[in-house]
Amino acid sequence: MPTPDRAELLSALADLTPENFETTALAVFRYQAATNPLFARWLHLLGRDPLSVRRLTEIPCLPIRFFKTMDIKSGQWKEQTVFTSSATTGQTPSRHLVRQLDNYLLNTRKGFAEQYGPPENWCYLALLPAYLERSGSSLVVMADDLISRSLYAQSGFFLNDFERLRDTIQVCQSQKIPTILLGVSFALLDFADQYPMALHGITVMETGGMKGRRKELTRQELHEILQKAFQIPEIHSEYGMTELFSQAYSRGNLFQPAASLRVVATEVNDPFCPVGPGRTGVLNCIDLANLDTCSFIATEDLGKVGADHRFEVLGRLDLAEMRGCNLMVE
Repeated sequence: MPTPDRAELLSALADLTPENFETTALAVFRYQAATNPLFARWLHLLGRDPLSVRRLTEIPCLPIRFFKTMDIKSGQWKEQTVFTSSATTGQTPSRHLVRQLDNYLLNTRKGFAEQYGPPENWCYLALLPAYLERSGSSLVVMADDLISRSLYAQSGFFLNDFERLRDTIQVCQSQKIPTILLGVSFALLDFADQYPMALHGITVMETGGMKGRRKELTRQELHEILQKAFQIPEIHSEYGMTELFSQAYSRGNLFQPAASLRVVATEVNDPFCPVGPGRTGVLNCIDLANLDTCSFIATEDLGKVGADHRFEVLGRLDLAEMRGCNLMVE
């Protein structure tokens, strides 16, 4: 079976549908198995012949921790930029090498439009202090792109300027501007503490993460606090990672992935054994937009995936629970 080339795969990704997702994913797998030295080595250590893989569920996912220690590339190219994760003292940040930034931006716009309509039709109020205070945040890059395309002059970053944010929200409400308040969890909680107000007509979207600034909360606890403070019936969420090019969005508990992303769950103690719909497992992301790095990533998140591919995130995996083949990562 010949290895597809990158141009063919980019064309296939442009025409991606739920019906051809698995076929396209298998083609991407063959390409990355042939052109990504790290992924090829991982498959070799597992004794997995890429030609023997015939189904999506048979593809071994690369542990996400490799993004902390290795430069991951499919093919030979010079990176245009590098996305990096935040890391607390003593932690090693993840690094995602980006071949073409436009590919990331085009994919994020498309994924957003699938669920919220044309990006330019929204006003974006971005409250992302932990991300703005460092370089390399893919979330900041995405937010900046959305802001730059917005038809509304009120769009922008607010860092810690809560008073200006309150005033801008009131302008958006009075003018009935469709508005998204996009914020990291701890910053939204700080804003809610200082300026509790009725955010009728405003879509509040949290991106997760306390970044060591506050006590960790479950997503349900976080949403209940924000719903009460802002007097709104629901909180939206964005699920994304430094290691991914695609996002998922939720209006409550269940995330709807972008067309380029599919999430499956595997047993906690056996990363190669899928679990059935609705059962708790470790989430694995098949992100076909990661064509130039690795599209098959085993995360460290626990969750449940439904038969309709929507998923719920329950929390982080305790790495002390991981056994068996996961020890090959060490």
